[in-house]
Amino acid sequence: MNSELYVPAGSAQAPHTVNVTPESAGWAESSLQVVDLGDGGEIPLDTGGDEVMILPLAGGGEITCGGESFTLTPRSSVFDGPADMLYLGIGQSYTLKGFGRIAICGARATRSFPNRRVAAADVSVELRGAGNCSRQVHNFGTATTFEADSLIACEVITPGGNWSSYPAHKHDENTADETQLEEIYYFEIADSPAGTPGFGYHRVYGTPERPIEVLEEVRSGDVVLVPHGYHGPSIAAPGHHMYYLNVMAGSGPERAWLICDDPNHTWLRGSWEHQDIDPRLPFGDR
Repeated sequence: MNSELYVPAGSAQAPHTVNVTPESAGWAESSLQVVDLGDGGEIPLDTGGDEVMILPLAGGGEITCGGESFTLTPRSSVFDGPADMLYLGIGQSYTLKGFGRIAICGARATRSFPNRRVAAADVSVELRGAGNCSRQVHNFGTATTFEADSLIACEVITPGGNWSSYPAHKHDENTADETQLEEIYYFEIADSPAGTPGFGYHRVYGTPERPIEVLEEVRSGDVVLVPHGYHGPSIAAPGHHMYYLNVMAGSGPERAWLICDDPNHTWLRGSWEHQDIDPRLPFGDR
């Protein structure tokens, strides 16, 4: 239905393929840039008032910041296991040099944390769900695995034909059970064995008090914004594995990912106890 919360691939100005800012999204905290360095390029950048987590999608390179250099080991695709990640804090200028597509996840921040690199081999890989709700999560920047001020980020891979981000859930209030988080979904979809482009679907819907309705067909490079409401499922078409990068941040005093399921769907979690994890997982070397 192409709502205003859908950002199609290629809508940003080169070398960016995605450039979601708090201002363009109409919210306060979360951002995402994807830059395409082609066969080799160099870009000067600045964190400004954001903290950032930088990782290759398909490519690699080197980042120079404050007299230090950090290597991002090349990754051939988002389906080839976790990537190296570099965290940079607020108020820093840096140079990104390399090739391919590089993601820069961002969030407004007030506290400074040291710059640091997480090697791909040290990224926690989690298998969630079971049966046709099985998916793989790379917890490179989640609240329980990496210290930061506000930014939360992770990668999710859903095998073709499976549903993820399901049961639908929300995190749009600061309560004992929820944290208010704006969320960005950035998608890449695997081609078929014959090389034809893939697709999937993603839904966002609200409550009577805060209505919202998004149902989008998504393809590689597309973005869906989630300012509030229940989100899910993310559905991978049969024959086409789905990847999405989640970027989140919020206004609450606690950096945490606390969610509430749609009560009509939460029963599904109990059904996983009697199912095996999809044997196609994990993707990559693990």
